[in-house]
Amino acid sequence: MDNLRLAHEKARLGKGWYKEVKMVNENPDHYLKLLQNMLKNKTYKTSPYETYLKNDHGKEREIFKLPYFPDRICQWAIMLVIEPVLIRNFTKDTYSAIPGRGTHLCLSRMKEAIKKDPQGTKYCLKMDVSKYYPSIKHDILKQKYRRKFKDPNLLWLLDEIIDSTEGNKGIPIGNYLSQYSGNFYLSQFDHWIKEVKQVKYYYRYMDDMVILSDNKDELHRLQIEISDVLKSKLDLKMKGNWQVFPTFVRGVDFIGYRIFEDYVLLRKSIATDYKRKMSRILQKIEAGQLMTEHDWASFNSYKGWLKHCDSHRLYQKYSAPLQVHSDYYYTHYIKGGVA
Repeated sequence: MDNLRLAHEKARLGKGWYKEVKMVNENPDHYLKLLQNMLKNKTYKTSPYETYLKNDHGKEREIFKLPYFPDRICQWAIMLVIEPVLIRNFTKDTYSAIPGRGTHLCLSRMKEAIKKDPQGTKYCLKMDVSKYYPSIKHDILKQKYRRKFKDPNLLWLLDEIIDSTEGNKGIPIGNYLSQYSGNFYLSQFDHWIKEVKQVKYYYRYMDDMVILSDNKDELHRLQIEISDVLKSKLDLKMKGNWQVFPTFVRGVDFIGYRIFEDYVLLRKSIATDYKRKMSRILQKIEAGQLMTEHDWASFNSYKGWLKHCDSHRLYQKYSAPLQVHSDYYYTHYIKGGVA
C-alpha cells in the first residue's frame, strides 16, 4: 500500500486539475485499496486505450492514453520498483526517458568526445529503427523481462500490460512502462555494440543511434552487421536512410542539434518552428493581446533549447523582444498564482 500511495503522488504531479485525479484525491484509501485487491487477486486488466494522432516535427505518431485510475497509478507502482534494476542494466550512453539522462547530457558527452578526440570521431554512422515502438515483438520483450525478473506476480502484470494491444507486436507510445520497455528491448544490443564490437563512441537516444569512428570503411561494415543483428535477434528493421559521413563537414544531426567540432547549431526543422512560433507570439502582442500560458511555456521551452547551442543571434532576433513579456507573465500570473 505504501508503494501505491507513492505511485499516486508521483502520477498526479502536474495533473491536479484532472477530473480523475480529483476523484482519487477525495478518497485515496478507497481507490488504492481497490487497485491493491485487483493486483492481489489478479483481476486487474488494462483499460481500453484512447488514441489520437500527434505531429512530431513532421512525423505523425499514434499516441495511446490510459485512464489515471487504475492504469497510470498501477504503471507508476511497477516502475517505482523495477526502474533502478533496469537503469543498472543500461549502458552509460543510453538516453531518453531516463531520469537525468536527457538530450542535454547526451549532447554534452558527444561534444566532449569530439573535442577530445577529433581523429577518433572523424566519421559518423547515423541510423535508426523503422517504426520502432510498433515493431517491438511481445514475446521477445517478455523473454527479456523473464531473464531479468523471477517474481511470477510481477511477470503476470508485465505480460498483461504488454499484451494490452492487439497482436504480438507493438507497444503503445504514451504508456509510462513503454518508455522503459523501449530502452530495455535494445539494452542487450547496446552491450553487444560496446563489449563485443568494442565500439568506443556509441550513443543511443531510444531508437536513434550514432557511432563515431576514425575509419569510414569500418563503419560501413558495422552497419551491415548491425542491420543483421537487429533483424535476427530483435525482429527489427533498420530504416533505409542510414548514413556514413565526415563528422566535421556537415555536423552530426542528432537529438535536436547539429554538432560540429567547435560549435553546435539548432536542428534546421526546430529552428524553423522556433522562428515561426516566436514571430506569431510577437504579432499577437503587437496587436494588443496578452501572452497566454501556452505562449509563455513555448517561449521558455525554446529558451531551454537555445542555451545549449550557439544561438546568440537567433535569441537576439526572435526571443529578446519577448523576454520582458515573459517576465511580466511569470511575475503576475505564474508566481502571483493567477494562471
